Amino acid sequence: MYDNTAMENLMKSVEVITKFRDTQFDVVKRGWAANSEVISVNPVYLKAGIPSPTGFVMNMQPSEAEAGFNIRLPPTADPDNLRKTIAEEWAPASRNLTFHISESGPLRDYKGRPLMTFTNESNPWWSVFEQAITAAGGKLAKPEILASTTDARFVRQMGIPVLGFSPMINTPILLHDHNEYLEEAVFLNGIKVYESIISSFSS
Repeated sequence: MYDNTAMENLMKSVEVITKFRDTQFDVVKRGWAANSEVISVNPVYLKAGIPSPTGFVMNMQPSEAEAGFNIRLPPTADPDNLRKTIAEEWAPASRNLTFHISESGPLRDYKGRPLMTFTNESNPWWSVFEQAITAAGGKLAKPEILASTTDARFVRQMGIPVLGFSPMINTPILLHDHNEYLEEAVFLNGIKVYESIISSFSS
């Protein structure tokens, strides 16, 4: 944007986006959906100002302002609806705003379907998987969509159903933490669980 209301226009957009983000968090807080089932919007940078030798000029409006957001959509969200929301509400041309969307990873499979593997009776592999876990003395937690933590979306893009699973019971989630660990008993029990799964799927 290139006028003296650049910062004002950008801040209006930031407020609108923040309200949307809050509504998504409210859905999670009320227990209506899991974190992985709502649209995640996180600000990642804000760039504006008139540089000076000691930092920035404090009494001059910048002619340009820019903000970046990381947006993660669950497979249940319609990307076209979000693009429309961005164009009409978040960055409307009527306020001299422009936007660019950089997509990472597929949004649909080769037939245009959402990248989802159903965890109900419509998926014959799901019942086999459930039975295998039960046979190993385990119990499944509620399935979640964790699109940003796995490359399974690239397999699903080819129309192949994928289930992500870990038998890490009674273990805090410490992915990529400095003290990530797994108790020996949990590790050994996990081997038995995988033996049951492999046996069930190969029989």
